Amino acid sequence: MSPADAATFRDGGAPPALSRRRLFGLAGAGLAAAGATVACSPEGAAGGAAGVVPFRGAHQAGIITPAQDRLHFVALDVTTTDRSALNALFRRWTTAAERMVAGQEAAPGGAVGGNPHAPPSDTGEALGLPASSLTLTFGIGASLLDKLGLPRPAALADLPAFTGDNLDPTRSGGDLCIQACADDPQVAVHAARNLIRMGFGTTSVRWSQLGFGRTSSTSRSQDTPRNLFGFKDGTHNLKAEDSDLLDRHVWVQPGDEPAWMTGGSYLVARRIRMHIEVWDRTSLAEQEEIVGRTKGEGNPLGARAEFDPADFTARDPGGAPVIPADAHIRLASAEHLGGIRILRRGYNFVDGSDGQGHLDAGLFFVAFVRDPQAQFVPMQRALANQDRMMEYLQHNGSAVFACPGGLAGGGHWGQSLLDS
Repeated sequence: MSPADAATFRDGGAPPALSRRRLFGLAGAGLAAAGATVACSPEGAAGGAAGVVPFRGAHQAGIITPAQDRLHFVALDVTTTDRSALNALFRRWTTAAERMVAGQEAAPGGAVGGNPHAPPSDTGEALGLPASSLTLTFGIGASLLDKLGLPRPAALADLPAFTGDNLDPTRSGGDLCIQACADDPQVAVHAARNLIRMGFGTTSVRWSQLGFGRTSSTSRSQDTPRNLFGFKDGTHNLKAEDSDLLDRHVWVQPGDEPAWMTGGSYLVARRIRMHIEVWDRTSLAEQEEIVGRTKGEGNPLGARAEFDPADFTARDPGGAPVIPADAHIRLASAEHLGGIRILRRGYNFVDGSDGQGHLDAGLFFVAFVRDPQAQFVPMQRALANQDRMMEYLQHNGSAVFACPGGLAGGGHWGQSLLDS
């Protein structure tokens, strides 16, 4: 990093977007010149040269950013009530995050360039890998506010118990969260791992989740992906291009309480185990009735193409609804929920087997909303009580986090909360 670059970085500017390959002399002058222009694209845009998504912006990256293919999500507990120690950690996280999303080590020369008789300041497994559109999104749990003696936003109230929940406390809650998304799993794991190790003495891991194969699209530039039931998922998800709808349903607005959340969003995470062996023994016709869409094209039943609007009034010759009353797409629709919409950003997971011959697999559901109590809670109540698909699912992990707005200028992550 040049002296000019270093000064810009210290002053809160974006770091130069250079590939980790430069560490080995693989990046020539042409690549370095191209990387220097990357970090000025707006939040939410696809990764630019070398796949760099800027860390700073009006909103945190990793929300409306085009969904990457891999996830490492970590929930942490804070082991101190010393605000100065927490503030210092947030500063270190901000500096490291800016470097890692630009394709650099967590610290200059961190893996092999430091004191050989001291632990490296970067774990090194991402050496030689590009930035891979890495995004890092940070969130605050209600339990941290309680520990610090700060008031909880009404939107951050505990979720109620839902019908069918079997929540594991070791997979739920948390004082803080880190969502690392990237197109390379090793890049995502490296980022989360290095932030975790920086928190030793201040934070400890509560639970974590790896995900693969995004189960939603957050940009119209992306095709609709499939979940482990084999169906296209999130066809009518909110998109980065829907700025008016995002302001209404995703971003906390000026005047919403508290002020430190303005420009931010609330993250709802649910670990949903799918009973895939039972599903795999269900007929195709029944699967399509449960979902309300065809398995191939993904069109609503009675329609011809995936993005055709669902006709919830249509009846078959016998008078029954073409899309059954307990079909998933009906119960999750804005029409059924009085206009409620959410931004989904979930991932598939397979965490080995349960020791009884069944895969521990399913959907790690992640959603961003302006107010979980007004949006997620009524949606999940409707699904838990009426959705036929719930026979094939079990929610065994749950958490809600407040994700403050982005860092458009200087400062560090979490500063708006601790200074409030």
